[in-house]
Formats: sequence, structure tokens, C-alpha cells
Amino acid sequence: MALMNPMKQIQIDKVVVNISVGQSGQPLINAMTILEQLTNQRPCQRVAKQTVRQFGIRKGEPIACLVTLRGEKAEEFLTKALRAARNQIKAKNFDDNGNFAFGISEHIDIPGTRYDPNLGIVGMDVVVTLERPGYRVKRRKRGRTKVGSIHRVSKDEGIEFIKEKFGIEVE
Repeated sequence: MALMNPMKQIQIDKVVVNISVGQSGQPLINAMTILEQLTNQRPCQRVAKQTVRQFGIRKGEPIACLVTLRGEKAEEFLTKALRAARNQIKAKNFDDNGNFAFGISEHIDIPGTRYDPNLGIVGMDVVVTLERPGYRVKRRKRGRTKVGSIHRVSKDEGIEFIKEKFGIEVE
């Protein structure tokens, strides 16, 4: 078996966990507390981009919170989150760049989480970004350039990586 080029190995860049409650106040504070307990990281608030009268949302009102995890924290949380999703992801959840997203309907499905009646139960979205070493060239400030199409992660490569790394089923 030939050794694989280290620049071609796929890795997890980041895992973004988002909880959208649709209103500010105590429900958002509860969601932020839950997210902080799950990830051991302080979440940031996200505001509404436009006013929606039917839902009572005003532009600029905080309605969601999110956390971005990287490195070991990202892999550790992703393992738990995939277990809460019953180790199954649909192939349509993957985009053309190998990234994928899935939802968890109740945060108490995540292993090691206990129900607190004061906080309630919330659902969340988990978005995973995959990349190869060298993607920094498109983000750096000086000498920025494009990542070539050969070096990008494809949908099939992302599916294979997740199957091997976490042992999940892709339907």
C-alpha cells in the first residue's frame, strides 16, 4: 500500500453548533446556557436580519446563538452529536465541497447530557466543514489565492472520510 500524500488528507476544519429560538429574553439565555454546558465554550448571539411581523421578530433582535469548535473539541463534540443522530446521515446532507449538516431535535439525546427542567429542551443544527491542508491560502491576508479544483474536497470524498473516521451510515 502506497503512502498517501499528506497534503491530500482530509481533516475537520470546524464544527458550528447553532440553536435558534426565534425570540430574545429568557428562552435565548436558556439556550446559551445549554450550549455552554455541551461545548464548554461561551456562545455568541446572532441577530435577526429582517423584521417578520407574523412571528414577532424585529430586525436586530437577538434570536439565536452559536459556537464554533475546532481541533479536538470539534471531534469530541461531533462524536457525541453523531451518536445523538443515531450514527446516520443522509447523502443529501452533504454539499459539493464535502461539508455536511444535520439536526438534533432534542439536546438531551446527546450522551452525557442531563435534563434540567429550568432550562427546558432545545434542538440544534450541527454544521461540519471539511478541508485539506493548504486551505489557508484562500483565507490569509497577504498573497491570497484560490484553492485549485483538484485540491478541494468532493462530496464522495467527504462521505468516505466520515464513514471511515466515525463509522456512521450514509443513506
